[in-house]
Amino acid sequence: MNTLPHILLVEDEENFGAVLRNYLELQKFKVDWVVNGKLGYSQFRQNNYDLCLLDVMMPEKDGFELACEIKDIRPETPVIFLTARGDKSDQINGFKIGADDYITKPFDTELLIYKIRAILNRRPQEQVETDTWEIGTYRFERKSRMLIQGEERRRLTPKEAHLLVMLCMYMNDVLPRQKALIDIWKNDDYFAKRSMDVYMAKLRKYLNPDPRISLETIHGEGVSLRVDPSIGAS
Repeated sequence: MNTLPHILLVEDEENFGAVLRNYLELQKFKVDWVVNGKLGYSQFRQNNYDLCLLDVMMPEKDGFELACEIKDIRPETPVIFLTARGDKSDQINGFKIGADDYITKPFDTELLIYKIRAILNRRPQEQVETDTWEIGTYRFERKSRMLIQGEERRRLTPKEAHLLVMLCMYMNDVLPRQKALIDIWKNDDYFAKRSMDVYMAKLRKYLNPDPRISLETIHGEGVSLRVDPSIGAS
């Protein structure tokens, strides 16, 4: 019998917390809800969670501090920030800590469920530190940075390879743009964004011969590597 995914929800706004917990439980998640960061830390120490949903502004201990403690104990645990604080600096801070996503209130709960399930579905691939991905008719080898199609082999630059690794980890999902910028370029200023666009264009050109592969920019969300097996390869 499959166990339900176990989520830690740390949210000090009681009405919102109760509604969100009930909604998550209706979507077949097991949810522990606490109302401040101190209780969240204690709860996390006592249980194994598949994912943590953290508010940022909380009494006792804020969400950023709690996320750092969570990552110190179990770095592989996915974290999503749910917060009314939409400042760019806060989002950057969240991704630097290692957040999987940063969602600003108010938000679409259906979209939140989609994001949670996408993160949980990709976790096994990340945890085993996969070194090879199949991308349509291509094979990508992380260690050698080789992109291979048949007899053709292309060695990617370190930044090209790093970006493709992140895209592969989020394959058929959306890689948050700021997460990629902070992880690869270490900031999200104008020049980093333009540089990322250039590298996206390069990867798109490399993968273009396979019509099943698309490398898309989703406005306001991020970038996505998608493979449609229903389209016949040329």
